Parts: sequence; structure tokens; C-alpha cells
Amino acid sequence: MYIRQFQVEDIDQLVALFYDTVHTVNAKDYTAAQLQAWAPADEQEEKLARWTESLSQHLTYVAIRDNELIGFSDMAADGYLDRLYVHKDAQRQGVATALLSKLEQEARNLGLDEMRTDASITARPFFERHGFCIIQAQTVKRRGIDLVNYKMSKRL
Repeated sequence: MYIRQFQVEDIDQLVALFYDTVHTVNAKDYTAAQLQAWAPADEQEEKLARWTESLSQHLTYVAIRDNELIGFSDMAADGYLDRLYVHKDAQRQGVATALLSKLEQEARNLGLDEMRTDASITARPFFERHGFCIIQAQTVKRRGIDLVNYKMSKRL
């Protein structure tokens, strides 16, 4: 496995990985209605355009193994980690840790002293293991459906 910067050509694989991961990995912590609200299939085309723009503006890295995109993560210049997703078949193999480490290194290079994220119920234990602390539990609405996540931060 290796980590490299996001390229616009990655966007189709990346969005597909997001939808698949949400609907499989996160299914243990969220209902089917919540998963559909979080990652609705009918929004995929719109998401391609929006994400291409935001991922290009952020520090965005992808994990590649055997020429397949198996994970991705992005961070805004202010240290907000926006997305961190790993393919369902690559869970618990160090992919998320490698991506997070790369973004932590970038945050330090930018002179930041903190990283922040809004972590799902599923991702919360991962972030806690990597030094993030819960600031607060929160409920966000997606398509009229409540989703619980956690505002978290880590001092660098």
C-alpha cells in the first residue's frame, strides 16, 4: 500500500468507495434510513462535482493497493479533517492510520496545533485511539433524518 495525493481522475472510485463504505461498514451503528440520508444514491452525480471541487481545495490523500483505491482522507487548511473512509475489505489493516498520519504531518507542516473532525459513531473509537478527544456529541439532520456524530479534536 502507498499513499499519494488525490488526482481528479480518482473521483469516480472515491465517491463509489464512500457510498459502499457508508452502506456496509456503518450499517452496524446506523439504521437503513440514516444510511440512505447520509449517502443517498440519487445524489451521486451531484456529489461528483461538489467533491471534485472540495477535495481539490483540501489536502487530500488516497491509499492505493494493487492499483485499487482503498481509502481516502482530506483536511482543510485550518486543520478540519472532513472525510476519512476506507474500503470495507481493507478495514483494520492500517489504511486509516496511514492516511491520518499523513494529514497530521501536513497539519504540523502548516504550523497548526490542533486537528478537528466530526466523527461518526463507527469512527469514534478509531479517532479516540489516535488521541482525539470528544468535545461534544451532536445530532445533525440529513434529508430530515437525525444522525448522531461527535465533534472531536486533537492537540498536535
